[in-house]
Amino acid sequence: MKVLFLIMLISYLIGGIQGMIKKQRMNGSIAQMALIKWGALAVDGRGKVGGQVLSKNRAGNYIRNKTTPVNPQTIAQVGARNRLTTQSQAWRGLTQAQRDAWDASVEDFKKTNIFGDQVRPTGFNLYINLNATLDLADTAAIADPPAPEAIVGLLTLALSVVNGVAAVTITYTGTPVPANTAYLMYMTPGVSAGRSFVKSEYRFIGFIDAAGASPEDALAAYQAVFGSVPPVGMKVFVKLIPMSKTSGQRGVALSAFFTIVA
Repeated sequence: MKVLFLIMLISYLIGGIQGMIKKQRMNGSIAQMALIKWGALAVDGRGKVGGQVLSKNRAGNYIRNKTTPVNPQTIAQVGARNRLTTQSQAWRGLTQAQRDAWDASVEDFKKTNIFGDQVRPTGFNLYINLNATLDLADTAAIADPPAPEAIVGLLTLALSVVNGVAAVTITYTGTPVPANTAYLMYMTPGVSAGRSFVKSEYRFIGFIDAAGASPEDALAAYQAVFGSVPPVGMKVFVKLIPMSKTSGQRGVALSAFFTIVA
């Protein structure tokens, strides 16, 4: 029965993938689908296939129905979409030689995917990703692909959130922020004190520019995104990502959390 179930599952996945490719080819778009890792049979999967989502938690792999939440059209969402539109238009405005250079540079920007396999972006995706990061730090876009560079990482990170006097303070080393570098700040709203995984809750709130010194008073930036400081006893997470202001390349992120006090 298990073998029969696996065969039926594989047939379903292949059929869904083929259907999406056919549909998106007809629409003239790029196929976006679930990542499937094949062994003797399918051994792992991530992403969406038709109306199902493939994922994994501590209990193992699972498939659930895909749901489409209400789109709140927040300021952050609209801003991100506008940036993507602007960068896509800028890509089309490059010369063919520049686009060819981006396509040729992707070998230097390989990443490890969720399965541990090395994958390379397209020249278009690399251009968008680097310039999107530069835009977050209010830095001008680049038209030519940069060379890979080492980004100086953070050593320590700590957060303090006080409800009574409304304070949000981020403490970090190294400090000050190195030249031509910025630290992108991501934080979460107040979540249950029992939460330990908050990947989808992070929101970009601003950046600490070059020469910025610890500690960082992040209250205004936090309130601009989330409103008032959460109640006592809730937990807030912070993540800082160092990035190059000359190339848009990101370094290793560092995260911390704090349980809110009065």
